[in-house]
Amino acid sequence: MNNNLTPSLKNWHVLHTLSLTMLQLAEAGQWDELIEHEVSYVQLVEEIANNPISASNKAQFEQARFILEQILSNEAQLKQLLQERMADLRHLIHQSGNQLSVTTTYGNMSGNILFPNNSEA
Repeated sequence: MNNNLTPSLKNWHVLHTLSLTMLQLAEAGQWDELIEHEVSYVQLVEEIANNPISASNKAQFEQARFILEQILSNEAQLKQLLQERMADLRHLIHQSGNQLSVTTTYGNMSGNILFPNNSEA
């Protein structure tokens, strides 16, 4: 990173690095760590929004635009991974619900003795 950067452009670089970290965490299935980084991510986005780069500084404005494109690409990949994780969790919840239903049904039948139907009598 160049030391001549404005604080706003430095924040864009930090945000890009943070978006890469979050994407790597999602790819590794480290969901708790990902959520911990999310708070910092949102705060940094708010800081960038409150301190925009001046359009008159065309070089830094273009750098920020390029970084934004990379961040948006990372976010799209992260969103896909999160959707896959949500599908996995929905499946697990459904399985748990089915298991609970079976357990409850058999639990309600405990103590009952079931005899086969005797049709010869």
